[in-house]
Amino acid sequence: MRRGDLDDLAAFAAVARVCSFTRAAAELGLSPSALSHAIRGLETRLGVRLLARTTRSVAPTPAGDRLLRTINPALEEIARGLAALADWRSEPSGTIRLTTFSYAARTILEPSLPQFLLDHPAISVEVLVDDRLADLVAAGFDAGIRFGEAVEGDMVAVRVGPDLRTVVVGTPDYFARHPRPETPADLEHHNCVSYRLIGGGGLLPWEFARDRRDIRVRAGGQFIVNDGALAASAIRAGAGLGYMLETDVVEDVAAGRLIQVLDDWCPPFPGCHLYFPNRQISPALRALVDTLRWKNSEPRDPAE
Repeated sequence: MRRGDLDDLAAFAAVARVCSFTRAAAELGLSPSALSHAIRGLETRLGVRLLARTTRSVAPTPAGDRLLRTINPALEEIARGLAALADWRSEPSGTIRLTTFSYAARTILEPSLPQFLLDHPAISVEVLVDDRLADLVAAGFDAGIRFGEAVEGDMVAVRVGPDLRTVVVGTPDYFARHPRPETPADLEHHNCVSYRLIGGGGLLPWEFARDRRDIRVRAGGQFIVNDGALAASAIRAGAGLGYMLETDVVEDVAAGRLIQVLDDWCPPFPGCHLYFPNRQISPALRALVDTLRWKNSEPRDPAE
């Protein structure tokens, strides 16, 4: 390709798109005469007429139409590539698409994201809150936030929250009517509020561990729900035992509104992590990582 051919092809595509030398020249920042000269030069080099000109209109010839269909995808790809360079300027800019779940949206994003947006006016953030795990690449997300144990091993993961525990709780009124469970197996005899997983449709298992023993219990009861707030309301009303994050019930337990049981069967697990597939990320996503990073945690790099 000769030097200048790409510019002339882009000029031809602009004229063919708007069917006007005057309007195309305005878009390109050229004079109509300079644009006409460039098109004539391109036609001379190619040896074919690309545009049919009359005093009132301009339109591609059959040869021009065929060339336009060939070069348009490439020109559009170049335009997208140039636009994407905005993500790599020294001043972070661009769009971040993020997938997360309701707990992380409430505890990680809600306290930090508004100020992040104020501090970075050139960055746009789109968040999809969904309890189902999404394939970042296939779904077009830049990053996600999930519990650490749910993050695939080939992802770069950065801790954005502390370790957590899931505990079993019930109201004093419930335990006035039922004995306290001593082991996870005792839950078979209790009325448990169960959570239905949105993605697979199964019930969330209640997981316990002690003395190197891992136990998963499919707790059953009168009430099954896929909304955490509704489940919590039923548990606090005494309708059954609940399997809840300790951070969500710590005040209730301290105030005596809920009683925590099976405590020594409930070890901590990795809290929320922000994860992404590439070690080289845009300045915009890097700024978000730096904002959400938990204390002095380092990323988990699958290459290490």
